[in-house]
Amino acid sequence: MFNTNDQISKISLSGFEAALRVAQISLDSAERLVKLNLEASKQTLEENVKVAKALAGAGDAQEALNQFNQLASQSVDKAVANSRNVYEIVSAAQSELSKLAEENLGSFNKNLITALEGAAKNAPAGSDNALNAVKTSLAAAAAAVNSFSKAAQQVAEFTDSSIKAASSATADAVKTATKRA
Repeated sequence: MFNTNDQISKISLSGFEAALRVAQISLDSAERLVKLNLEASKQTLEENVKVAKALAGAGDAQEALNQFNQLASQSVDKAVANSRNVYEIVSAAQSELSKLAEENLGSFNKNLITALEGAAKNAPAGSDNALNAVKTSLAAAAAAVNSFSKAAQQVAEFTDSSIKAASSATADAVKTATKRA
């Protein structure tokens, strides 16, 4: 005999576990972002103290300008590095959440198909066509989600390479501009 309560319990437990995993991924990512920002703030404060002392000790305007240009270059380099780190944290979290969603959707579809097959055994005569239509719809939906997931992964890879190229170009442009000044 088909036990609907067991199937519902499995689906509910799976959903609860997924929610806990989403919370864990979110908290881990938030913790990494906070740690990164606190470390960047600490470094910025320490460097600003050093720069203030160096500028105060500059002998002439040209030396002060050179130190200021060097500071600007270092600041841009650090900002680009910090942006890269933030992007990597966010990208990793997005990747984990996407993987979790795919796993849970696959598990949900399996459980739903199992439940439909169990219901089909106890269904009245003539309901086979309706159950087959539901199964076909689920398979089509799963295929669509899979296609969407692959497209999203390609967009993420393209975005990742574009961001890396842009940040390198920005850092190189600032270095070039600083050397000219």
